[in-house]
Amino acid sequence: MKELAQPIARLVEEFRKLPGVGQKTAVRLVFHLLRQPPEEAERLAEAIRGARQNLRACSVCHNLSDEDPCGFCRSAERNPKQICVVESAQDIMNLEKTGHYQGLYHVLGGVIAPLSGVGPEQLNIKSLVERLQKNSAEEIIVATNPTAEGEATALYLAKLLKPLGVRVTRLAMGLPIGGELEYSDSATLQHALDGRREL
Repeated sequence: MKELAQPIARLVEEFRKLPGVGQKTAVRLVFHLLRQPPEEAERLAEAIRGARQNLRACSVCHNLSDEDPCGFCRSAERNPKQICVVESAQDIMNLEKTGHYQGLYHVLGGVIAPLSGVGPEQLNIKSLVERLQKNSAEEIIVATNPTAEGEATALYLAKLLKPLGVRVTRLAMGLPIGGELEYSDSATLQHALDGRREL
């Protein structure tokens, strides 16, 4: 991008690294920021810096939080008999938007993907098993994405967890195959929670 000043070109390149942001969107975002008063850009930079410095994984569920344990794990209003297992902390936000689920969460940190070198030992599965051995959870809701890797992870978890005497269910297939929780609306997620099935 020889026609752009170096600082602008560098900022455009950084924005392009964000998911779903192409060249045109990156340029539009950069010029929007440059039109704002300097304090707007500083607030954005400080918010990013603050999030990076203050967020950490909850020692119980691995959700991102500025407290340990996180608010979900500390809440007396959540149902400790249900644990919803998700791929990422972002999936928790999407499920919470439904206002329908009142149990606890456990973040795997990904899915089993042998072609990418990700096996069960790279995920937060061991801590889930330890958690089940200490607590009285009765149901594990597997809410991995309905992709090949998500399905493989769900089946692995069912095989591993059922011998522990816990009911293992899967979100109903109201979610499109190959889709992701990130792009699902609240109504679809609510129906998927309501129609979960035994694995």
